[in-house]
Formats: sequence, structure tokens, C-alpha cells
Amino acid sequence: MFIGREYELQELNQMYQTEQFQMPVIYGRRRVGKSTLIREFAEGKRAIVFTAVESTMEKNLQLFSKCIYSALLPQMQSLPPFHDFEAAFDFLHEQSQNERLLVVIDEYPYLAMADKSISSRLQNYIDEKFKKGKMFLILCGSSMSFMENQVLGYQSPLYGRRTAQFKILPFDYRTSARFVPDYTAEDKALVYGVTGGIPKYLELFDPKTDVHENIVRLFFNDSGYLYEEPANLMKQELRDAANYNAVIEALACGANRISELTGKTHLDTATVTYCLKSLIGLGIVEKETAVTEENNRKKTHYVIQDGMFRFWYRFVPNGAEMILLKHGREYYEEAVKPQLSDYMGRIFEDMCRSFLMYQSNEKKMPFQIIKTGRWWGNNPRLHREEEIDVVALHPLQKKMLIGECKYRKEKMEKATAELLLERGTLLAGNFEKMYLLFSKSGFEEETISFAQAKGVILVTLEEMYQ
Repeated sequence: MFIGREYELQELNQMYQTEQFQMPVIYGRRRVGKSTLIREFAEGKRAIVFTAVESTMEKNLQLFSKCIYSALLPQMQSLPPFHDFEAAFDFLHEQSQNERLLVVIDEYPYLAMADKSISSRLQNYIDEKFKKGKMFLILCGSSMSFMENQVLGYQSPLYGRRTAQFKILPFDYRTSARFVPDYTAEDKALVYGVTGGIPKYLELFDPKTDVHENIVRLFFNDSGYLYEEPANLMKQELRDAANYNAVIEALACGANRISELTGKTHLDTATVTYCLKSLIGLGIVEKETAVTEENNRKKTHYVIQDGMFRFWYRFVPNGAEMILLKHGREYYEEAVKPQLSDYMGRIFEDMCRSFLMYQSNEKKMPFQIIKTGRWWGNNPRLHREEEIDVVALHPLQKKMLIGECKYRKEKMEKATAELLLERGTLLAGNFEKMYLLFSKSGFEEETISFAQAKGVILVTLEEMYQ
């Protein structure tokens, strides 16, 4: 079943119906569903879908030729490969003169690495020939830094040729839940928390099997698909994985500043900074700033953005020995399961911010939310640093929502609501402030009464899935 990506499909189909030359660029991290989206879009169309490989230009030309023959000349697949890519491009140009032709080059970075001149040659064909026909050309890639710099970037020969770009992101928690529709809200949240909304990983969950059984099978079994997934991805994308592993492990343990990361990894500042830049480019790590102080360098954190990486690095390495001895289930029950509520705390905060954006788009919030994030800073009265889980605002209208999130078995107590109102006074700026409390397990009666009196909005995990 094809799930999600309704917006991207709609936009692609609208472009396709114009019959003019189009060149959308599609990119995103591995396993995020780019190829699945393209296959769904190509269904029923006159299409050539070619996936480049990490090999020579000759090998890629051979595969490209085979794709062309299979799609357009199925009775003549025994023909020799085109002499060069120019000959293949000439043939495709002829085929797209009077009839719409979809041509997909997936994993374009591999093709560009095999022949440094391919982007320049492709640019020439776009300008001189393809624009005069009805070709619909898609360039797709998993190396986000390459696609942003070498395809979309100002220095690229292809700069200005794209007619649209789609950065394919992981699914949010609501779309992720569609893969396990019969799970409880808590189990749906856990699935999102361990997969990060990556479609490939979501597909691996058997919705008819208990969520914990699925996690043990995938992560804590030495034959499980996700047991070595981060290592496999790192090897594909990075040459020296050791330093990157050290940085991610330190992030997973709670280090989030450059100084903390250098201390934990024993790497110098330049190396840590370089690793962070590469990991950000891959969508594994993100640079986070306090939402109302984006230009304050002192308020910069680095966090693991990818949910699967976050879960894996926190739990799997420590259990590697037991997993190899076939005691992965025992390790999960004794060492992982008791920590899941704590682990899900940060995931729940992300979900709450996503919930606010969803509600805002549905016109169900007091104002249109422009951006969301976290805030942290000094409390001068108590002489300590405070954190606010959720801040959502409209800077021009000077309106702000401030929220606290608790992912606990216990119902939220009144003291949490009181603390939220106090922390709200720490945020500078002349904003009209409103308050929200998010709780996995609901609220004590005293909390509900206090919230009603103070105008605080209460939201449970169950309500976030409605």
C-alpha cells in the first residue's frame, strides 16, 4: 500500500499535465521513500526509470540503455548499448518531441561521480534540445549535500534548470501511524520514536504483532534488518566512519555542545565541527537554536535528528554482546523497556510541536503558527538554566504558545502547570502568551481545575491522534 506523499504526488502530476519540459529535482536521505514516490508517480505513464550505480560510466551507460530499450523498444532489447550518453540523449529527445516522456535518473550523484562532465553535458541538452520537447526529466539523489550543492547550487552547471525541487522528509507521527492503524496511541508513538518516520523502517513493522516483538526482531536480533543499519548507512555515505560514530555516540549520551563533544570524543574542535557538518548534510544531526534567539551562538545545540539513529545509538551498542549470544530479548526486557518512557520524552516533544503545526494548518489554533522550537536560558531568580519544551509563535502578530510535555505513566500534577507559567515569564519580547500542557497519561483533577482557571490548554496523547 502506498502511504503519504499526497502533496508531492499532486504537484508532480500537475507539472506533468502541462506537457512542457519539466525538470523537478527530488532528494532526501536513504530509505525515506524517494524511489517509492517516483514509482507511484510513474505508474501508467510512458516512463524510463534508471537507477545509477556506484561504478564506471560504461556500466551506467549499459544500464541506462537497457532501461530505455525495455521501456520504448521491448522487442529489441538485444541491441548493443548506446555509443555514449549523447546518443542516448538524442534518442530520448526524438522520443519526446510529440509525446510526453518521463525520464528518471535516480541516484544521480553516482552518475556524476562516474563522469564529472555529465552535468555540463546534460545542461547543454536541456538548453539546446530538451526544452523544445515534452520531456519530463527527474533527477533524484540520496546524497543531500551533493544534490543541494552540485545540482541545485549556484556553482552547478544545472543551476537554474530545475523547474521544482522536493526535499523528501521522514513522515510525521500522524502519517507514521497509518502503517500500524490498530495499535494504541502509545504503541503508535513508540513506533514513530524508534523509526523516526522513515517509510522503509515503518514498512518492516508487522501491524498484527505486538510492538515490542517487532522492536526485538528488528533491533535486538543479529539477523534483524535494523541491527546493523546505521553502520551500513555510514559506510555508504562516509569514508572514515570511526570519528562520526564517536560524535553520534556522544550526542546520544547527552552531549550537545562543541565543547562537550570534543571532551567526550577526544577529537579536536575542527574534526568535530567537520563531522557535524557532514552529519547535518545527511539528515542525521540537526543544529538547534533557542527559538526566540536564533542569532545567539551561545544558545546552539546539536542533536540527533534521525529517530532510528537516536534509538540505536542509545540502546543497541550496549547490548551487542548479549544480542550476539542470542539474548537480545532478555536485554530488551531488562535494560531497554524500563527506559522507554525516558527515551520517548524528547520524541514526544517533537510530536507536540508537529501537532501544533498540524492544528494550525487545520485552522484549529488561536493563531497561525509560523515556527516552532524549544527554548533554554538562565532563570535569574533561581540562578539556574531552564528549558521550555515547546514554543510556537507568529513573530509579526506577537503571539506565542508555550508548552510543557510529560511522557509518563502518572497523570500530570498541578505543580507542572505552575512551573510552566513561571517559565513563560523568562521569554523576552512583547508577546501575547498562551499556555499548553501535553501529557501521555492525562491530568490530575487539581491540574484540570487550575488549567481551566488560568486558560491553559490541555492535550493528551490520545487526542493528538484524533
